[in-house]
Parts: sequence; C-alpha cells; structure tokens
Amino acid sequence: MKSKTTILWFMLAAVLAMAIWVLNTYFKPASTVPKPLLAGLRAAQVGSLQIIPAGGREINVLRTNGAWRLETPLVYPAQTAAIDGLLGTLEKLLPRLTLTAAELNAHKDADAEFGFDHPQFKVELTAGNQTWHLWVGNKTANGDGVYVRMVGATGAFITDLTWLQFLPLEAKQWRDTSLVNVSDATDWLVITNGAQAIELRRDPTNRLWHLVRPLPARADNLRVSVVLGELRNATVARFVSDDPKADLTAYGLDPATMDVWLGSGTNLLTAVHVGTTVKDLPGEVYARRQGWNSVLATAKNSLADLWKASASSFRDPKLFEITAPVTEIQMRGRDTYTLQFISNAWTVVGEKFPVEADLVTNNLLKTLASMQVIDFVQDSITPADLQTYGFSNVVQTITLRSGLGGTRPVIGELLVGGSTTNGLLYVKRSDEEFIYTTPDFGNEIPNISDFFRARQIWRFSETNVATVTMRQSGKVRQFTRTGPNAWTVTGGSDVVIETRAIEETVHQLGDLAATAWIGRNYTDADVGITTNSPELTIELKSGEKHTVTFGKRQDLPQNQTTALAEVTLDGERWYFIFPPMQCLLVAKRLAIPPDPAPSNTPVAP
Repeated sequence: MKSKTTILWFMLAAVLAMAIWVLNTYFKPASTVPKPLLAGLRAAQVGSLQIIPAGGREINVLRTNGAWRLETPLVYPAQTAAIDGLLGTLEKLLPRLTLTAAELNAHKDADAEFGFDHPQFKVELTAGNQTWHLWVGNKTANGDGVYVRMVGATGAFITDLTWLQFLPLEAKQWRDTSLVNVSDATDWLVITNGAQAIELRRDPTNRLWHLVRPLPARADNLRVSVVLGELRNATVARFVSDDPKADLTAYGLDPATMDVWLGSGTNLLTAVHVGTTVKDLPGEVYARRQGWNSVLATAKNSLADLWKASASSFRDPKLFEITAPVTEIQMRGRDTYTLQFISNAWTVVGEKFPVEADLVTNNLLKTLASMQVIDFVQDSITPADLQTYGFSNVVQTITLRSGLGGTRPVIGELLVGGSTTNGLLYVKRSDEEFIYTTPDFGNEIPNISDFFRARQIWRFSETNVATVTMRQSGKVRQFTRTGPNAWTVTGGSDVVIETRAIEETVHQLGDLAATAWIGRNYTDADVGITTNSPELTIELKSGEKHTVTFGKRQDLPQNQTTALAEVTLDGERWYFIFPPMQCLLVAKRLAIPPDPAPSNTPVAP
C-alpha cells in the first residue's frame, strides 16, 4: 500500500514540474522595456537643432558636410563633439515615470507647478521631415529628476538630470574653440611668412611629404606631422571681435603676418591667418579663420614651429628614406661586396661563410636609416662642384634595393665624396642634385664583407673535451680531463691547479664567439702574432681539434682589455677580437707564466 502511495506522489510531482516548465517557457509574460522618450530619433540623422534657454537668446545650429555650424545668434563653426554628445544622449533618453493627462489635470495649475509655463529650455530637433519639440520644466521635489513635456503629446514625463549638462545656456558654449580644423584628408600645405612661401605636398602612393616650393626636395615627414599636430591642437584663447566691418589692419591681419593654407587635391580645405602680438599680452597673437569674420586671439607658442619656418627647416634631415623592405645592399669602395636577403637569410654574394642577420638589420640598416644631414651645402651643382667636393672620384657608394639584381627598384643610393676640415663627409644621393655633409660614419658602416660573418666560432661541451694544450714561447702545458671537474696537468710539475676553475674556463671556451671580425686580408704581423705567441688547442674525444692563436693586446670601451687573435675556419685564416671575459680566464687559468728571474739578478733599487 505504501509503495502505491509513493508512486502516486512521484507521478503528481512530475506532472507539476512539467506544468511549471510549460508555464515558464510558453506562457511567461513579456517583460516591459521602456521606450525612448523621443521615439524614432536617430542622432546621426538630425540636421538642425534649436535651443532656447529661459531668459537667453535662441541658439540654432545646422549640420553641413558632417560638421555643425552656429546660425544664430552668430554664424561660426560649432563644437561638433558637444552637439553630437547631446543628440546621442537624447536618442537614448528614457522616462523614469509617465504622468497621464488625467494626473496633470488633477493639479490646479499643472503648468506652473511643473514649470511648463516658463520652461528652463525649449528644444527642437529636425531630421528630414520629422520634428521633435521638448520642453524642460522644474526639478522634482526631491531634486533627483526633472519634468519634461513633448509638445503635441498628452501628459508629461520625469527623466533623470544628467542629460541637462549637455544643454548650453548661451551660444559661446557651443562655439568651436579650435584655431583651425585640420582634416586627415590634408595632402598639401602652404605657409606664407613674409616674402617667402613654403609649399609641401604628400605623395598619394607612399604617403610621404615633399617640398615643392621654393625648391623640389624631400621633406621631413616628422616635422610636417608635428606642425599639423600643433595646428590641430591650437585653440582660441579669446574671441576678440565678431564685427564683419572690423579694421583688420589694426590686428595685423590685412595683410596677415603669416598665412597657413591646408588643402586636399585641388580643393582648399581651410586656412588660418595670423596677425600681430596682442597688446599687453605678449604670449598671444591675433588670428582669423579663413571664411569667417571673427577676430580671435591664440597662444603664440602653439604656432612656434611655423613662426620660425624656413624651407631648410622642412627638408628631410635623413639621407635614406627606407619605404620598402631592403633585400639587397651593395657596397662599392675599399671592398666591393653585395648583401642579399634570400630564403629568409642574409648572404654575401660569392661567399660561403654564414652571415649574422643582426649585424645587417640592427647594425648596418639602422645606421643607414639614421644617417643625418648636418648641412645643406649646395642645391644646384656643376661639374666643377663635383670635383671640389670629391665626387669626381667617389670614395664609396651605398645602394639599397627592394629586390635582387641590378634591375630591381632602388630605394636609395648614397655617394661619398671628400671630407671637410672638421671631420665631416660630403655626400650626395644619386637621384638628387644636392650636396650635404654628414658625420664620418667610420667603422659604423663596414668597408669589408668579413665584418658580417656569424660571430660564433665553435660550440662544444666540456664533457666532450679530452685535452687542452697551451703553447707559449717554446713551452707546452697540457690539461687532461679525467672526469667531471677532474683535471691533470703536464708540462709544469710545480703547477697547482684548481680543477673547478679549469672546468669552468673550458666550459666558457666551448661557446666561443668573436667580439668582432677584423677580416682575412691581414697578416700575423698586423695583429702582433709571432713564433712566441700563445696558442691554445682544444682536442675533443672525437679527435676534432680547435686552435686559436693570440696576438697583441686590444683595448675596448668601458675599460675592457682583451687580445687580437687568429683562427682557421674553412681553410682560411680569420683575425678577430677575442671576447674579453674568456680572454681573462685563459690568461689567469691556462696561460704559461714567464720564467722567474735568476737568483743572481740584481734587484732594482
């Protein structure tokens, strides 16, 4: 009996659960989503807006070509961001409470009580054929809301207060305070400063700026960007006069002291005209926007780069403008060689040795890209000038290409001529008729291809080492590895060795890399190698041998001292700078000390 009751209760619970699920799924009442107060309003479609503040003058703005303009009480560009901010807020404005017509009629004088007889603001918006009229009344009794009415609709609403901050009390709050509107489409710029005119244009293909007047030349793209940025950020300090009949000569604006014209293609986009310094305010100057009557004042330092503008100040101070990936570098001079980027690796044409990519990309190319013009020496050259500045017999030519082979596009080609009396070099680009000076780049741009060889000389583990032999001044000392941190020495019975120190020294030598390559076109005498020079040979258990011979001392920056050295790689003798740390370890732990002086040698006083 009990089991039947349990089954009955179980079935009843299942039916109830199913009923609840069906009710929640199919018969759940639709949630009420409040509708925006200004139904159908789309901020981007609004073309005109009127604001009438209580006791203030009517403010009208009109949208033209995506920008807002004040129409009354004055005509002047408006703050587009401020107006768009208001419209965006109104589009999403929700009523907190709706008051029906009956609820309003229940009040003896509803218009006075709710503030609709003298609204704080009257707002009118027009988008195409649709218009919205909104009146803003009093705040609610507790001060956290405001009464609003839609003209033509019954009843009223209560909204929050936050959107009221977007409403202006007077037109000047919406007046555009930018000195000039600098469009991203700007691709030409003309500056007239006194008798000179400077014109710059941007190439539509590579987007680089070029100087057009007073002479065709490459432009300093960073400088142009800074100037345009300063113009974009320049603001109006004060509006001085809106009188269309104002005497512009009194402000130095007829003619202007300086004019800046901005355009795109064949169109003039805008311009700003700058006058004299404001009396008693030496940090400000008078100015006027093209097409507008208003005279305004702006900070003089916002135009600092333009006041001192000259054609030379806009010329590109870099000798190379690398606008495409460099895949070939050709050097012609003391040594002629060509670097090529093939199969994701750099090689030296005609050489088999591996090239260290970092030496090309982070040393050579960065050095070339950063080479600076010190002086613009000559803008129009004659054959006599070429001889005067050392270009009749070019010292070095550097050519960068964006492809492999002599027919590929040239990114830039630099000719190096003679040197000045103060250590600068005369240089010129092959595609220009200008002569410049630049600092002597010396060893920063290698004259030989050997410099680019991968610096790793050998690599092995100390566990694979059989013996380490040092030969010096006719003497031989040999270290034999007998196990981990275990070494014996022959060729010096009185020698006491620290086996762990020897192990660490050999470990460090197992990863030997040149500090820098000197090259192959030298002799032992050039690097101070003689028959008595130290020679270190490391023999591996496999029978493979690695040998390096030490030459004269080499002083490096930061008070480091090492030695020049020689090693044979691929059957060729290579000279290099031995790494300082390993050099110190070899000197302290492996080198053979000189013989002590004879006992009968008199001691110096």
